[in-house]
Amino acid sequence: MKDLRRERFPSPLSNGGRTSAAWRIRLHEIIFEADTSAGRVFDIALIGSIVLSVFAVMLDSITPMREAYGEELLAVEWFFTILFTVEYVLRLLCVGRPVKYATSFFGVIDLLSILPTYLSLLLPGSRYLLVVRVLRVLRIFRILKLVSYISEADVLTRSLQASRRKITIFLYTVLTLVVIIGSAMYVIEGGENGFTSIPIGIYWAIVTLTTVGYGDISPATTLGQILASIVMILGYGIIAVPTGIVTSEMARIKTQVTTQACRECTREGHDPDALFCKYCGARL
Repeated sequence: MKDLRRERFPSPLSNGGRTSAAWRIRLHEIIFEADTSAGRVFDIALIGSIVLSVFAVMLDSITPMREAYGEELLAVEWFFTILFTVEYVLRLLCVGRPVKYATSFFGVIDLLSILPTYLSLLLPGSRYLLVVRVLRVLRIFRILKLVSYISEADVLTRSLQASRRKITIFLYTVLTLVVIIGSAMYVIEGGENGFTSIPIGIYWAIVTLTTVGYGDISPATTLGQILASIVMILGYGIIAVPTGIVTSEMARIKTQVTTQACRECTREGHDPDALFCKYCGARL
């Protein structure tokens, strides 16, 4: 009987819980998802606001513009800062694990995009750091549903992780090589030709080996020029090594992901047929 009465007359608390859950789900769909028209409109408006806010900061860094429209640009800056603050709070409210979002890449960027304006009240000039907002434009990959780009970015990330040991060994080998070459050039050329120390010789070896070639220091002796020629030719082969390492790993990794975001941890990159989040286990 008691259970029957509960079914006929559900408690306001349970209704409120369902209403709150439905509200958070709807808010999550608008803010984090791009599969609905409301979500797409929100994200496009967000991208426009980000571009305009960065443009305003850039204009404020120009002295004539700041002297003529300083107050107006400051008002625009505070308007976008308050707008992004509200958006950041809403993002925290609609996810099941706010800490996960706050410590994620976009969560940190979102926080950094609003802090400089508040810090400028204590540290004048720090508000120019607001150009970090331009990093938020990376969300455009999700807005335009460029799944292939997201998939390729995931492949590249996994390839770099898989080849990090090989690249570490390669960098250690190159570092050893430039130390030897720099020391040799110091002995061969000497201070009279600009190689006043071994670090200067190492600097020249790095610039030459990477084919940058600033030309601020160059060997003058025959033996030094021969060694420089060998280093230049060696540089072309060395540059191709890390490319080959990463490419071979990319050939092994094939993946297909969607742009669906988890309501709990906000992570993306799930398989098309996934029912649960592969990062936190929540149902998608």
